[in-house]
Amino acid sequence: MPLYALAAALEIAGCFAVFSWWRGASVLWLLPAALALAGFAYLLALAPSTYAGRSYAAYGGVYIAASLLWLWLVEGSRPDWADLSGAALALAGAALILFAPRG
Repeated sequence: MPLYALAAALEIAGCFAVFSWWRGASVLWLLPAALALAGFAYLLALAPSTYAGRSYAAYGGVYIAASLLWLWLVEGSRPDWADLSGAALALAGAALILFAPRG
């Protein structure tokens, strides 16, 4: 899951840069956005799974948790109990998807 965590950090940073530009920041914000989003796509393609869809589904849980961490550390808004409970459920779902025994 460390690969997913790094991919999530890049995706969130890239999307945040686009969000910032859209809200009035310099167009130069689009350069780091493009680089971060390209890095995200590359890392997610490296995820160890036989099927891309399963890998992306599991990544979704990590993305949810990472987004809440971004909310807290970058945007200064502490996640509440519902945020944390939802992230825990999403991570449990991601773990189930990734580690369930399959025939």
